Parts: sequence; C-alpha cells; structure tokens
Amino acid sequence: MSSENPEGLVTTEWLAAHLADPDLRILDCTWHHTSTNLDGRTQYRGRHLPGSVHFDIDHVADTSSPLPHMLPSAADFAKKVGLMGVGPGDRVVVYDRLYGGSAAGRAWWMFRVFGHDNVAMLDGGFAKWVKEKLPTEMSPVRPEPRVFEACFRPELVRSMSQIQDNLLSGAEQLIDARGPAKFDGTQEDVFPVKKQGHIPNAINIPWADLIHPETGALRGKEALAARFAAAGIDLNRPIVTTCASGISSCVLALGLHAVGHPTAAVYDGSWAEWGGAENTPAAVAA
Repeated sequence: MSSENPEGLVTTEWLAAHLADPDLRILDCTWHHTSTNLDGRTQYRGRHLPGSVHFDIDHVADTSSPLPHMLPSAADFAKKVGLMGVGPGDRVVVYDRLYGGSAAGRAWWMFRVFGHDNVAMLDGGFAKWVKEKLPTEMSPVRPEPRVFEACFRPELVRSMSQIQDNLLSGAEQLIDARGPAKFDGTQEDVFPVKKQGHIPNAINIPWADLIHPETGALRGKEALAARFAAAGIDLNRPIVTTCASGISSCVLALGLHAVGHPTAAVYDGSWAEWGGAENTPAAVAA
C-alpha cells in the first residue's frame, strides 16, 4: 500500500476492493471534544466499516500527562495497537467521521512516529464511504491480539523546548493549523490556557483549507502545493506543524506528505501546552 499510495491516502474504491485482504487492518479513529456531547466509541458501536476496530486517541496516549492525548511510550503504543490486532507487516487504514478526518490524521502520524509507514488515511472518511453506499456493519469486532513492534522516530516530533530553541534559530518553519480567530487571539481556544494567540513567527494555514468542502477529501496535489506556496512555505526547508492539541496539525503533516515533504514534524503539546505555560511568548493580531 505504501508504494502504491505515497500520498498517505487510500480511496474508497481501493478500500472497498481490498476489504478481504488478510493483512489489512482498518481503524475507526472517530473522536470528539467533550464540548460536543458526542462520543466516538458510541458512534463506532452504532455503525462502522467492515472489520474495523475503534482507535481512541485519548486511550492510545500518555494518560499520566495533564495535556490532552500526548504520545504514549513506544512500548505502550505497541501493546495497545497489538490488542487491536495490528502486527508489524499489516497494511493499516485509518478513518473517522469528522469532516477532513483530523483524528484519523493523528492516528496516521502516530503510526509513522512509531516506525510503521504502511499506513494510510481513507480519503473522505466515513461520510464519503456511506454516501457511496459502501458496506458497513454493527457487529463488534474482537481481533486476535498480535505482537506489534514500535520504534520511536524523534525526528517527527517536537517538544516545547525545541520550539523555544527555534524562536532563536528560525531553522524550522512553523505552521499553525487552527482557525484565524484562534490564531490571532480574538477567540478562546477549546482547551484551558493562560493566554491567547499563537507562537511568534508561526504561519497560519487552517487545516480546513486543505480539505475539499463538498467531499471532505484532501485537496489534490496542485491545490495543496499552491496553498502552501501562497502562505510562503518553502517545501525545501524543515517544517513543524502545530494546532490546539496535536490533532489537526497532523492533517497539515499529511498534506505536506502528499506534496512530497514527508519529514514534517508535529509539536505534540501544541497550544494546549504553549498557551498554558507561564514563560512562553504569544503573538496576537495587531
């Protein structure tokens, strides 16, 4: 799959044709912020893609951290996805129900962080699948546990201290995936923080700009490249993405991957960490 889909995506047509493949593992990553009163696991139980297992980004996380859904250790990730039936040679497809698939984007990034590049997001997600009247099921899936091997790749992750160092060096371009109002500090963020605004020198590319408004699928390569170019992003230089809590920033990383920049890192703590710290600077609208 990875050689056939270097963009990190699979189409609904491709997945429908490969549902019976013995090495295919489908993960339903549906997630909602608590303020929505929606629950991803409940929606999964209601209906899901055939054979899919629920992947909860709040569960496959460092639950000891006060920050939301931070990366777990390699050992914990391996244990949890192994219990989902994922093994080292499997082809993993992730999807969710949110327009644009941001939680699925985080799952895609997490697998790559832990050394599993044979992962792709279902382009258009559950909504496109259902619209095309492709099969779904309600039966619970109880996979046979497998041994997953995780190897942490630090080059795909950034910490707060690394972002602070970058304020001085400017070596890496920083893209913020939040909407313009949260970026410029005129709208409160969804997580409790001590300041509004954005990390100085960050460039705002709202993650929804990368998504086709009618289909919920990622825009084509030319449109993606044009959007990054319009924002002044140099694809030949290092790039780090950030957002509210490390979810929608992964959609930016996926978009960058699609246009030939597979090395973009994600600031895992994002604004939930930076905006909640005492000693971090913030920029706001003039």
